[in-house]
Amino acid sequence: MRVQKGEYIAAFLFGFFAYGLFEIAGRGYTHWSMGLLGGISMMLLYSMQLPRRTAALLGAVFVTCAEFTAGILENRILGWAVWDYSGLPLNFMGQICPLYSAVWFVLCRFALIICGKMRDAYAVRD
Repeated sequence: MRVQKGEYIAAFLFGFFAYGLFEIAGRGYTHWSMGLLGGISMMLLYSMQLPRRTAALLGAVFVTCAEFTAGILENRILGWAVWDYSGLPLNFMGQICPLYSAVWFVLCRFALIICGKMRDAYAVRD
């Protein structure tokens, strides 16, 4: 099944806004860079043709790695102080921690359900 460019754009936009709203609901604010990370993550999940649990695990690993990379750039190098996990157990450099990796896994499970619904909607249009 070939994925059209418009599908990736829709997945990116959904991830961008959904993650921003999730963050606002959870901590009261967000940062535009988190929307980018949410959008890119959703596009990656959308492109996966794997069993849901495997895709969710790979998605959580991707998000954790991307969060670490973004954290070093945004929080350490640029000094934006977008987030700080240093008060959480087993954190690494205050940028990632097992608790949020587990959260990303759960969110990826839900996001993959939405990806399936989006694929179904695009398949009907073809």
